[in-house]
This record gives sequence, C-alpha cells and structure tokens, in this order.
Amino acid sequence: QVQLVESGGGLVQPGGSLRLSCLLSGDAFSLYKIEWYRRAPGKQRELVAPMTSGGNTNYADSVKDRFTASRDNAKSTVNLQMSSLQPEETAVSYCNARHVWQARDYWGQGTQVTVSS
Repeated sequence: QVQLVESGGGLVQPGGSLRLSCLLSGDAFSLYKIEWYRRAPGKQRELVAPMTSGGNTNYADSVKDRFTASRDNAKSTVNLQMSSLQPEETAVSYCNARHVWQARDYWGQGTQVTVSS
C-alpha cells in the first residue's frame, strides 16, 4: 500500500550539487519518519540523514554542512540537497519511511548518484 519513490539521481561532477526527492504515497505522510541512506560500491549501507516527523535531523558527520534534508508536507515529499559531492560518494541513495507508532517501515528502490569527472 505504502510506496516510496526516490528521484533526482544522476551524474554530477566532483564539487557539484544534486537534489534528491522521496515521494510517499498510499498513506498519510504525517505518520512517517523518513530517513536517507546510501550504499557505495563494496560498502555497507549508511544512514546519512535521519529525520523525525517533526523535521529534526541529525546528519552523519561525513555529510554535515554539505547535505540538507527538508520536508514538504504539501507534496508528501522529503528532499535531500547535496553539495560538494566527491567521487567516493558515488552510491545508491535510498529513503526509508518508518511509521511513528506501528511496527512497519518501507523502502524505496533507490536512485543512483554518480560523482565523476
């Protein structure tokens, strides 16, 4: 029923910026905390931007001051603005929605971010 769709990935040059979006459908947007993860080739998935339903975000140290997550309630969307991207940050980015009370969560299929010159 609940679906998450990531978009905005693509090819960007080192030092460039990219904006990702995560759209939730099938349930009330306000009932979910949405977080951003990424998985680089050969590495474990890492949490980069946890977010409560109220919008409070504690970024991973590696992305602080470069990434900004925001919540657009009108569009049922959480965005991730990424800047100063480096080649080692080439990864598939995922969003995860966790219900604020019920024991359920949902994953998107991911969007590829490639940082290369």
